[in-house]
Amino acid sequence: MERTSFANIPCSLARSLEAIGDWWSPLILRDLFLGVRRFGELVEDLGISRNLLTRRLVALEEAGIVRREPYETRPPRYEYALTEAGLELVPILVALTAWGDRWKAPRKGAPIEFVHTDCGHRLRPRIVCADCSGEISHDNLRPMPGPGARAARGTKVIARKLAGTAGL
Repeated sequence: MERTSFANIPCSLARSLEAIGDWWSPLILRDLFLGVRRFGELVEDLGISRNLLTRRLVALEEAGIVRREPYETRPPRYEYALTEAGLELVPILVALTAWGDRWKAPRKGAPIEFVHTDCGHRLRPRIVCADCSGEISHDNLRPMPGPGARAARGTKVIARKLAGTAGL
């Protein structure tokens, strides 16, 4: 089954999913953050086929999320690292992991925990407003059209619904 491309949908979430929305990419990014940087280690850790890993790494590199760094010249071998854009995904992956710990964890509990090095406590991530530091939840958000809003594939109904909020 061929995957639908979200590259031309005028939605930041859709375009983000175009870059990292397959099943393997978030796991590859997790491993890179946790220090699994070499191709063979990624294959071993994830149990992913070499061909599929190659395709995902190339796509992540083209998306500006991962970079290759040579560590051997004969034969040429590379390590992979997160770019600045990739590093900005880490808190999102940690938040998704925390959701999984709450709703989908194995019986014995979370397989990995994170410590917030600034305070030394086990991390319990939350999303807060950068202006007031108030916690963000589903019941204190109001969507409104942004400067790039338009009705197109993937946003036709949303554009109609948000049209009534324009000017707020």
